[in-house]
Order: sequence, then structure tokens, then C-alpha cells
Amino acid sequence: MATTTRPGLTAGPALLLLDAGLTALAWPAALLVALGSLPDGTRPSPFTLLLYPACYLLFLYALGLYRRDALVETRKSMGRAPLAAVLAALSVAFASAMLPPPLGGPAGAGLLLAALTAFVSAGFASRVMHFVLRRRGAFRRRLLVIGAGQRAWELALLLQREGRTLNYEVTFVHAPGMGEIDPRLAANPDNLILPAGAEFLGMARRARAEQIVVAPDDRRGLDMMALLACRTAGYPVQEYHRFLEKEIGRIDVKRIELGWLVFNDGFSFGPIDLALKRLLDVTASLVLLLLTGPFLLAAMLAVLAEDGAPVLYRQKRVTQGGRLFEILKLRTMRRDAERFGAVWAEAQDPRITRIGRFLRRTRLDELPQLLNVLRGDMSLVGPRPERPEFTRKLAEALPLYEERHLVKAGLTGWAQINYPYGASLDDARSKLSYDLHYVKNQGFLFDLLILAQTLRVVLWPGAGVR
Repeated sequence: MATTTRPGLTAGPALLLLDAGLTALAWPAALLVALGSLPDGTRPSPFTLLLYPACYLLFLYALGLYRRDALVETRKSMGRAPLAAVLAALSVAFASAMLPPPLGGPAGAGLLLAALTAFVSAGFASRVMHFVLRRRGAFRRRLLVIGAGQRAWELALLLQREGRTLNYEVTFVHAPGMGEIDPRLAANPDNLILPAGAEFLGMARRARAEQIVVAPDDRRGLDMMALLACRTAGYPVQEYHRFLEKEIGRIDVKRIELGWLVFNDGFSFGPIDLALKRLLDVTASLVLLLLTGPFLLAAMLAVLAEDGAPVLYRQKRVTQGGRLFEILKLRTMRRDAERFGAVWAEAQDPRITRIGRFLRRTRLDELPQLLNVLRGDMSLVGPRPERPEFTRKLAEALPLYEERHLVKAGLTGWAQINYPYGASLDDARSKLSYDLHYVKNQGFLFDLLILAQTLRVVLWPGAGVR
């Protein structure tokens, strides 16, 4: 049996491997110099030494350096990598000072300098290597797309804009029974459209395809036995919606088919995941309240000084099952902001006070919601809670909007880290596509990944764009 072309590394995982490999080389070399200059009795524990590179890789992920936008814009990635090194070095130094021996101990300036030198050097080197490999055609993914109609054109467009792989080599296969060829596909000379005159298996081998995507406008002209031959020969065969969701990290609600949602995996919440999620909510909320208590108190005093009482803002919001609860936030708008009724907040809303703009930009206004999390009204991760007045309107305009209430509302979420601020029906539709992806695929590990990347959104509020 002929061998298939195995999928290669995509750009994000490849850069992660480069970072890990070069850090593993640079860190011991820097340590040899640093440890030789430390006085006797002040050597750090092995646990601390391992914590430095692990924390550095975690901050690289948290700052979004493996996302599509950072991979495409190498200069942006270069600028953020040193910040990850600084945050990692300071975080481990603080944690080491707090830990009892033999796990922790004081971190000297020499060790901090070694960490910064090793991590900054490794970060720059890995990104230069990654850029060179990209320019030479690495990280390409070869697809055989069955169909060349409107659906295939939309697939190609979304992959080009949002796909987790930076470069796709797509071969389209079309038969008259699948519908008309989309003229936008045919007009592009770079698009290779082949007639389905031979078996799909032979065409996949000639195209050296790593994946077969079934995307005809009309399935009545589809040769299922030919697709089965591809599957049994070792080629991954995926339906359009499933493949697209995985590649762009959201459910395209404009083109969704309810049948696919009904028969596809997802929307199942196991008791272990739910228990771990609640444990994470309670533990992390208590820790965050303890660490941010002084900042929260200072913010409350600033609100009081600028615009008087009340400092906290209470508002009805919708959470799991459509249940209403009172959300707590630091007040960022004037006291008479809604004297004419509820309206969507705007990006440059004139009702926001001066201190309110700072609180929103730094997300400090969200800290009181940790009390909502402790009470069980919200979770740390989930769809953002909307006001009931807006929820009714959005449910009437957007199919599947109510499905986002299958889980608790969240302080942060998949939509928040992937989509910028917006307050229109189109923005709500785009956010819904991310919320549905989260609800369909939620799990404890997914929550941890979202929480990690929330740091990027806090530091760069406009960086939610994919």
C-alpha cells in the first residue's frame, strides 16, 4: 500500500519546539557562568532552576507569541519575547523567595541576569530561524478539497484570513453533479481545479495531500466509495464544518448546518471536568482577591474621589440556563449614564469617566466579579454575561444565541481573547461564533489555556484580533 503524506508541523508548534530547544541549550550555558559567581550557600534549588525555563515558555504562550498574528508579524513577536523573559525571571524570583527550603531560596542578581540573557537570546534566535524557514516554504499544508463551489471558495477565504496554518496548498476537485464552480475560484489563476474524472485516492497521492476536506455545494454528486478508499488508505477525511472549526477556532454561524451540530461530538460536560472547573474557580478567585486587594482598594478610592458614591455598579445579567444575577463591577461611567435607558457601551463612550477609562483598559473594573465567581453566579471562563434587554434582541436576530447559556457566564472567555471590543449585531454574531466553539468543546485544559492568554489581552487590550 502506498504511503500517505503525513501532516507536518504547523508554524505555531514549530516555533514552540524551537523555543524549547534553544532555551534548553542557552539556559545551562548561562547557568555555568552565573553559578560560578554565587557565594557558597546561596545556590538555588534544582526545582527553581527548572522553574525558570518552564515559566518562560508559559509566558511566551500567555503573551500570544504562538498565535497567527504574532507568527505573521515577526517584528511584533520580537518585541514581545523579551517581555516574556522579564516576566518569567521576576515571577520565579518572587516565587522562589516565598517557597520554603529546599524548594526555594533567595535569587541573586547573577541568576536573574543569567535568565534574562539566556531567554532573550534564545527567543530572538528561534524567531529568526522560524522566519527563515517560513521564507523557504516550510510549514505549508497540502489540502485536497472536494468541490469548487461557493462553499469551497468560502473555505479558502477563511483559511487565508484565519487559518492556524500560515500557508495552504489547495487542490480543488470538482464534478458537475456537485453544483456550479464558483466564479471567484475560477478567476484566480493560482487555484488548481481538477475534474473528478479519476478516483480521489489517486488525485490525493498526486497532490501529496495531507488532508482531504469534503466541501461540495451539492453532495448528491459525491462518490462516497472513493472517499472511503482514501480513508482506508490512511488519508484523513473531514467534513467542511468540522475541519473549518478546528482550523479557525470558531463555529462559522453564517454557514452553520444544524444537522452537523446534532450529529457531531461536543456539548457534553463530564462530572470530573465540572468539578475541576469549580475547584479552579474558587481557588483562583481567592488567590486573585488576595493578590489584587490593594489595587482594588486604590481603584475604589479613585472612583470615589472623581465621581462620588456608589463605587460599585450592580446590574442584571444573564448566566447559565437564562438565570438572572446581579453582576458587580467598579463603576466606570457617570452616575446618570443610563437615565434614558439601556444602550450598548461604545469603544469611546463619552459617559465613561477619566478614571473609568483607566480601569477598563487595565481590567481593574472587573475584579469585583471574582465575588460573583465565588458565589457561583459566574465562572472564571465562559461567555461574557449580557444584559437581559440585549439578550432578548440578540436571540431574535441570531440563531443559536441561547446555546451560549448552556454554561455559566465567565469573567474571561474564548471570544474575549480572540475578538476585539465591539457593540453591534455583527460583532455579537462574531463573538457568538467563538462562544459556541467554547461551549461545544469546553474542558478543564481549555479553560487553563484561555486563562493563560488573558494576560495578553490585559497588556494589549486591542490584541484580541486573530
